[in-house]
Amino acid sequence: MPLAPYRDRRLPRRLVQLYAGLALYGGSSALIIRGNLGLEPWNVLGQGVGGLVGLPIGTASIVIGAAVLLLWIPLRQRPGLGTVSNVFVVGLAIDATTAAVPEPRSLAARVGLLTAGIVLNGAATGLYIAARLGAGPRDGLMTGLHQATGRSVRLVRTAIEVAVVAAGFALGGSLGVGTVAYALAIGPLAQLFLRVFAIPAASGRPPAVAGATP
Repeated sequence: MPLAPYRDRRLPRRLVQLYAGLALYGGSSALIIRGNLGLEPWNVLGQGVGGLVGLPIGTASIVIGAAVLLLWIPLRQRPGLGTVSNVFVVGLAIDATTAAVPEPRSLAARVGLLTAGIVLNGAATGLYIAARLGAGPRDGLMTGLHQATGRSVRLVRTAIEVAVVAAGFALGGSLGVGTVAYALAIGPLAQLFLRVFAIPAASGRPPAVAGATP
């Protein structure tokens, strides 16, 4: 694990950005779950896996995140503090938020939760990846494929989400309009917020954060 990122004088800001992003990622995913209009792709898979082994979605997410790390090996991605933190913080935040937020009854409230969840999830992705303390398992897969193929983040992310939905559905996960909305929107949102939350390099110039190229 490279030590240079942890010797930066901006480390306190980056740590705050990392953990705020991870907690927001899990919390926003829980809002989508509570909206009950279709789960986001990774939670379709989480629901399918959780249903098979008797785990809540957040806990299943931890198991899946650890498994996805194995896919980093051929892509030569390096784990960091953010990688390990992601595996646990996101899943715990999902379970905690779903326990705290009741499922609304009105369609308008459900649509509101879904919309807020998708936008906040994109913001969370930009927050913690731009902290440059190690991408999470899923987004490390995204950035690794982005670098290996030269394709844009929006294209790579969308392709991953579609593949995950198919696998999750095959395992018994539930789909809905929210699933489609998330799969189509998260790529552009992630790319936008990577730029918004990018931390300038020591030279004062923006760093080369994966996702900055269209």
